[in-house]
Amino acid sequence: MDKVFKALADESRRLLLDQLYMENGQTLSELCTHLDMSRQAVSKHLAILEEANLVVVIRNGRNKFHYLNAAPIGEIYERWIGKYERHQVKALYELKRKLEEENND
Repeated sequence: MDKVFKALADESRRLLLDQLYMENGQTLSELCTHLDMSRQAVSKHLAILEEANLVVVIRNGRNKFHYLNAAPIGEIYERWIGKYERHQVKALYELKRKLEEENND
């Protein structure tokens, strides 16, 4: 999970993930058109995203297509965000229940 957090810490890598979210399965050249970065810099960022398993690369002939893998982000949500959200939802449910009880009395 440390690799995922490291990969997400950089704004350029988050922009690459956003581009793949909008249009999955892009080549390096296609991804470069959206960023003000050299091809080499984009390639290095993609390597970090791939190492963190946030991007999956599929070769088709001479082309490499990059695909977003949202599973690690889902794991972060479950471990770090979802558990806090559940407590808030439960608290709202309890508040609603108590207010309904008071209105019925």
